[in-house]
Amino acid sequence: MTAPTIPADPRTGEATDESRRSALRRMRTVAVSLLVFAAAVYVATIGRDGFWGFVNAGAEASMVGAMADWFAVTALFKHPLGIPIPHTALIPKRKDDLGKGLEQFVGENFLQEDIIRERILSVGISHRVATWLAVPANATRVVEEASDIAAIGLSKVRPDHIESLVNDALTPRFREERVAPLLGGLLQEALADDLHHGLVDLALNELHDWLIANPETVHEVLGERAPWWAPDSVNNYVINRLHLEMVRWLSEIRAQPQHRARRALDSMLHQLANDLLTDPATQERAERLKERVLDHPAVIRTAIAVWSALREALVKSLDDPAGAVHQRLLLEVDLFAQRLNSDAELRNRLDQAAADLAVFAVDRYGSEVTAIITHTIERWDGKEASKRIELHVGRDLQFIRINGTIVGGLVGVVIHAVSIAVH
Repeated sequence: MTAPTIPADPRTGEATDESRRSALRRMRTVAVSLLVFAAAVYVATIGRDGFWGFVNAGAEASMVGAMADWFAVTALFKHPLGIPIPHTALIPKRKDDLGKGLEQFVGENFLQEDIIRERILSVGISHRVATWLAVPANATRVVEEASDIAAIGLSKVRPDHIESLVNDALTPRFREERVAPLLGGLLQEALADDLHHGLVDLALNELHDWLIANPETVHEVLGERAPWWAPDSVNNYVINRLHLEMVRWLSEIRAQPQHRARRALDSMLHQLANDLLTDPATQERAERLKERVLDHPAVIRTAIAVWSALREALVKSLDDPAGAVHQRLLLEVDLFAQRLNSDAELRNRLDQAAADLAVFAVDRYGSEVTAIITHTIERWDGKEASKRIELHVGRDLQFIRINGTIVGGLVGVVIHAVSIAVH
């Protein structure tokens, strides 16, 4: 007999409790109708021989089979006819044992390392990801989703969070760390690699260009410090001369890598690096300077201002499809997809890593996952658990009653035939 399908929820495509309940009622009606039909046939054919004798025997056996299977199915969920017969209402009485058994079954037969590893490796996750990302629309979607998540995350960080980070995490750590050896070591490494020469050249170029481009500002600054009693012509001559000499002096330093000013600066920096590493007085001064800097209110304001500016720049770039960050992410996703498609070894490593991760998660948390089954069923009331289970499987169990009615009738006919043959 073909079972009618259960109507599904049009939104999710899954059967609803109401549709399951309706299907269960229909199948019960079919089973009861067959029993009533068999009883009617039995009554109508009592005492008759010949062909009707076979019909009577079949109807009698159908009733027996139907009642026996009705008892068996009903005994799973409740006491038949409300009579507390031993070993009935099994699910309400033993729901906790059922939950534990189901938990063990799932854990022993599904959450096993070999099964999980084989399944993940057979899926070919990395190849599927590469194929999916190779479609421009999918790559764009990944970047857009990542950009949205990043923008939301950045917007959640408020100024008070930065203040708490600086006050509660960074500042105490900086106070504990002695800054002098760190600065001395960094300065020594920079001097050994001549990294400071680039900074010196940059400073000289900028200062030289500024002096040439801003003679009025230089004249104004030096004029404020000129003696009031000197004639203006003398002050102007001296200021012009000083400006000219400063430009010339900077030009000489720029042009001569071995200029004495450069050597003096190198000597001073080497001495400072050595003092920071070995001289207690210099180290103490560095620590006091560090404390003053950390205690200054401008530290918090600067940190907040830097973060705000950085966040604003990042959010704007993430929101702009033509922005540098957005375009860079698209490029990286495309390159990653191309490499996955062409590099079989990389795909194999990633698949192995995914399998290892899944096995680790199951090994570490599998028992907790399967324990949800037991804990959930233990919280259920016995009658409620019985109703829920019957709602999901009771419809299919009605086929036992239907089949029992039909098979019982056929067996009754066979037994009646054998009886006639023997007599």
